[in-house]
Amino acid sequence: MKAANTLERVLAILELFSEDHLAWTPEELMSELGYSRPTLYRYLKMLKEAGLLASSRHAGFTLGPKVVEMDYLLRKSDPLVLLGARYLRDLAGTYPATVLLVRWYGSRILCVASECSTPDPLTSYPRGRPMALVRGAIARSIMAFLPKRRLMPMIAGNLDELRSLGLGAGPAEIYESFRRVKRAGAAVCYGEVTPGVIGIAAPVFDGGRIPVASICVTIAGNRVGGAEIEAIAGAVRQATAALSRELAGPPDRIAEQ
Repeated sequence: MKAANTLERVLAILELFSEDHLAWTPEELMSELGYSRPTLYRYLKMLKEAGLLASSRHAGFTLGPKVVEMDYLLRKSDPLVLLGARYLRDLAGTYPATVLLVRWYGSRILCVASECSTPDPLTSYPRGRPMALVRGAIARSIMAFLPKRRLMPMIAGNLDELRSLGLGAGPAEIYESFRRVKRAGAAVCYGEVTPGVIGIAAPVFDGGRIPVASICVTIAGNRVGGAEIEAIAGAVRQATAALSRELAGPPDRIAEQ
């Protein structure tokens, strides 16, 4: 139990790093976490020796080189990234768009791979930048396929934002809007995340009933009409269905794509 508590307290330090707070001084960490100075410095020493943190006299503590090494290993080993690569390439090769592969974990959604066939990427969220939990086609495509017992608390916890997006006046109406997305098999959103950009997304499964990821085509709204959007939605559904079958298949060795 003590080891588990220590691990949780060490991980809590890493959880504090974000785009809004890239570096922390020991004083800030003690204030935020409530750790004693000896305890905090013991944890910081562990993390620095592991390469998970680095320090400088002026910047305080930042994430360390081990994070980069682990990201390299993830790119070479994650079945979702390796198997999904060709579907991203195919979609980006067919449409003038940015195509994102986004993983859902805990309460976060995060781009883990992308392909772009336009001069400028049509997304506000490059690889590694957490996305909004309930806003946009990616979030909608995942939430719509969650069981009701998991979806309803998420609706209740984000009710004001979901109302502001026009999904309904109350939990029951919003739930029905997610049901419509599930019946369609894909979510289509207009400018909810990046102004002027349409997102068209469908969920990815790995053999279970709950999505593990989503593939999203983001395309300039002035490039497509209703028929083109439906065609893209169909292509995304086909891609995610094929990727889901591969992920659910036997664990053969996955060659780098």
